[in-house]
Amino acid sequence: QVQLVESGGGLVQAGGSLKLSCRAFGSIFSLSPMAWYRQVPGRERELVASSPSSLSTNYADSVKGRFTISRDDAKNTVTLQMNSLKPEDTAVYYCAQGSSWWNYRYLEVWGQGTLVTVSS
Repeated sequence: QVQLVESGGGLVQAGGSLKLSCRAFGSIFSLSPMAWYRQVPGRERELVASSPSSLSTNYADSVKGRFTISRDDAKNTVTLQMNSLKPEDTAVYYCAQGSSWWNYRYLEVWGQGTLVTVSS
């Protein structure tokens, strides 16, 4: 059984930085596409960044140049470094694993979620 455990998140002022981490248990991590999503109440879950492999990354336009996704296959960990945070980045952030990383409806393995709050 695959389990994803997230850490990080919290409250930060606009312009600040936070780092989220997600560690995977029970999967062949190096072969697993990973992604970070976020969700605010009343809205669909939004893809923030993905790392389909150790050689590729993708970002939502809204976070390009500010967020960086990275993975350490030796530690079964994917991180999301978030810089220049804006109030509109406030959301619950989830890491996810799956071959259909681009569509949350097709993903079955999720972390527990971690709240990021950016104050203005």
